Amino acid sequence: MSREEEMQTYLEKAKVLVEALPYIQRFNRKIIVVKYGGSAMVDEALKRSVIQDVTLLKLVGFKPIIVHGGGKEISRWVGKVGMEPHFVNGLRVTDAETMEIAEMVLGKVGKSLVRLVQELGVKAVSISGKDGGLLQVEKKYSGGEDIGFVGEITEVDPKLLYDLLEKDFLPIVCPVGLDKDFNTYNINADDAACAIARAVHAEKLAFLTDIEGVRRDPDDPSTLISELHVKEARELIGNGNIGGGMLPKLNNCIDAIENGVSRVHILDGRIAHCLLLEIFTNKGIGTAILGEGETNYYDGE
Repeated sequence: MSREEEMQTYLEKAKVLVEALPYIQRFNRKIIVVKYGGSAMVDEALKRSVIQDVTLLKLVGFKPIIVHGGGKEISRWVGKVGMEPHFVNGLRVTDAETMEIAEMVLGKVGKSLVRLVQELGVKAVSISGKDGGLLQVEKKYSGGEDIGFVGEITEVDPKLLYDLLEKDFLPIVCPVGLDKDFNTYNINADDAACAIARAVHAEKLAFLTDIEGVRRDPDDPSTLISELHVKEARELIGNGNIGGGMLPKLNNCIDAIENGVSRVHILDGRIAHCLLLEIFTNKGIGTAILGEGETNYYDGE
């Protein structure tokens, strides 16, 4: 490589840092909730890149909170002990034995993420929604049918999260909560992330998924929407353009925006460093859902 080519490479790196500057200024000391799931939790290289992204956000002044699932790992362990899964309306029935396995597996996942974060020099704490009364739930039904120990969040007490953030810890939350009789329930991780983001008045909520974002045509990747306001999101849902797993996710996004979260991002967690690309670049790579009158990008402000 010639001296000129070497200098050009360094200049390109400098441009990336300069492009990130307004975003770092805009979101300094702001809370961002990252819902971590999908392939990014299974592939070790992707897992490491997500943790690098979140750790970098912490080190440049953000206040990140990770909310993680663990459905694939739970299924693997349920199979290991020879249990047969049962489903109602497409949802796994969580009986007492499955709930016990789920809680153990989610705890194991949380501690593995703590290790990765602390390897990068940031203090982290793994908690569940049971700790400090963080997530309070009631029993959830599917079409009136019992699906076992699956909870619907009724209340979030964010005091423990605020305490951890104030002490400079990165909280890592698994979606398990207690009902009023102190029974343990599993919670959908998307629902938990959305409820926590609302409770802490997060500036951003990011969902890591196995799709690149919201599409106008679900079967055509070229119809990816980079920026979507709540009104447009409702229209897409009303027109029947949104289906499958994206429908509850987009409804969660709308709910978060309407309850005080400034921006919600749906990102393809299969892309290495997707969080940094979406948050720190002028174009981004996923779909940003915004409240009315909001703009996503800050170039030139």
